[in-house]
Amino acid sequence: MTEPVVDSARSDDAFDLGDLSDLGEGQMRCFPDVDTDGVLVCRVDGELFAIEDNCSHAEQKLSEGRLRRGMITCPKHGAAFDVRDGSHQSPPAYTGIATYEVTEADGGVTVRRRSAAMPADTGPSAPRMR
Repeated sequence: MTEPVVDSARSDDAFDLGDLSDLGEGQMRCFPDVDTDGVLVCRVDGELFAIEDNCSHAEQKLSEGRLRRGMITCPKHGAAFDVRDGSHQSPPAYTGIATYEVTEADGGVTVRRRSAAMPADTGPSAPRMR
């Protein structure tokens, strides 16, 4: 497998991950040395999606969790995130995670971090304090 590299000729923090054509449906692959927290690439419904490899709740590697029907579950407390848009889907997480734009071309995959802001979150609400 080719080591991911930052293309220094690009100014938009693009990361070349190499050929991922062997990544099957429902599988994921972690690139721990890419960006700040690593990047986790998942194949869902035939499409590649990339998220940061870090739970927004417990600073846990999501790559150690389970991917099922487009949702990644944190192995520590069970927080779930939609890999397609980064939104949280269950407590104890109440914020989403960063996502990456994925480009497949010429037998290789490149990811670019989307805006630094957390994704719009439509997941479950935080409990109300009394």
